[in-house]
Amino acid sequence: MAIAGLPEEEYLSCGHRACAGCGAATAIRLITKAAGKNSILVESTGCIEVISTPYPETAWKLPWIHGAFENPSSIASGISAALKAKGIEDEINVVAFGGDGSTYDIGLGHISGAFERGDNFTYICYDNEAYMNTGIQRSGATPYGASTTTSPAGRESIGKVEWKKDIIHILAAHKSPYLASASIGYPTDAFKKIRKAIETKGPTFVNLFATCPTGWRSDPAKSIELAKLAVETGVVPLYEIINGKHVVGMPRDISKLKPVEEYLKVQGRYRHLFRPEKKEMEINFIQERVKENLALLLEYAETGH
Repeated sequence: MAIAGLPEEEYLSCGHRACAGCGAATAIRLITKAAGKNSILVESTGCIEVISTPYPETAWKLPWIHGAFENPSSIASGISAALKAKGIEDEINVVAFGGDGSTYDIGLGHISGAFERGDNFTYICYDNEAYMNTGIQRSGATPYGASTTTSPAGRESIGKVEWKKDIIHILAAHKSPYLASASIGYPTDAFKKIRKAIETKGPTFVNLFATCPTGWRSDPAKSIELAKLAVETGVVPLYEIINGKHVVGMPRDISKLKPVEEYLKVQGRYRHLFRPEKKEMEINFIQERVKENLALLLEYAETGH
């Protein structure tokens, strides 16, 4: 199905082996449409690598390189250097991407090194908030309270006890010229941000929120709806950091946020939070933390930070 208002050309072939309702597959469609035909793609091990390249088949219609979990940014750095040496770095887009396990955790040091060097490429994280490819283990992107196979909810546990790692501001400290938060629930916004990241010279980054029905235990038919709801509740605010300055897209009014309960209750990974002895305390805690986070982003934007 075409995505309204975006280029019709598809660079990820249909017939791949993604789960029904896979948000990461939608994310890759957006990434490749924004990158266009004059691009070289680098991907880490992860869900998309597994579903798109079962030997001897491939779903890719663009030059594509598979790296290990940790090193797509290092490979992208090498490609960027080679293109520069040949005098054609402005003619070909270098785009690296991976899931949150590769990005937030295993490959963070490689990304940091590439951003510190100022290498010219774009890195995009398709963020489905756990190591979905290897069994739904918690990652640095897994939210507080989510139940995974390595942070299981139980009588004495509410699931993951740490808050989600703030990857965008970690990379902002590296003086990246462009960073952004996006969601597959708002494809036009995501497409524009990915294009902007690719067109900005230097190391740039987009964190692209992508639902995972399998890991989240949610309805595959509601993946896009859920990705929108994450934004409407403020759980995933959409914003950019352009040369160090914050620009908040949505939501911009804390008083008009939908309750986080609406987002949490449709995911099995949060089911335990709705037990009578947990509900009020834990959901209120998450709600207040979401409001605090959005208030801080709005303050940054207003003060020019």
